[in-house]
Amino acid sequence: MTLIILIIFLASVLSLILFKVKSGSMAKWAKLFRIVTLVFSISVFTYWFIKKSAVAFVDNSVGLQVINKLPQALDFYMINVNKTEKNTTLEPKHIGIVRPEYYRIEYLKMDKSDEYWIVGYLGKKNLVYFSQHSVPNKNIDQIVEVQNYINQSMKLSEIAKKQVDAYNYENTKLGIWITLDFLLLFLNLVLLVRKNK
Repeated sequence: MTLIILIIFLASVLSLILFKVKSGSMAKWAKLFRIVTLVFSISVFTYWFIKKSAVAFVDNSVGLQVINKLPQALDFYMINVNKTEKNTTLEPKHIGIVRPEYYRIEYLKMDKSDEYWIVGYLGKKNLVYFSQHSVPNKNIDQIVEVQNYINQSMKLSEIAKKQVDAYNYENTKLGIWITLDFLLLFLNLVLLVRKNK
């Protein structure tokens, strides 16, 4: 998705530059390029937002229910430990902020994994919960009740913290690019409509 967002950004900048081309044989091609860029950008973002908003159910997945039994709301992340013959990759995912006596459900794709970690934050940076879970039977959904502030492994929790920080950094960077794309998209749309009038 990052590559597509970068392509949209570059095409939108070029569309703004091509706004200056108002006469000659290039004017028709410039207008066509601007229209195609707008239609493509709107289509991509519409598809992306619908996909993000849809329920994250995955075929052949394991359901994970995280229940917060603590008196404070915690921000939970899940890290899927994917193992192949050569290496192990960690795939973080934000579960969300879970209030006391509430729960969240996620779906884990466990075709390359038999283990996941749960990381809980109180605030932005304060890691107060870490647990490691194995999945011996992938036909049974998982329920994790967070009843106390524990850290099952200092070494693994440090690795998890780095993964979550990298995940949040990438999401922030992606958010900035999307905001820039929306700004350029809006400018191009306004200029195109104004010119048509």
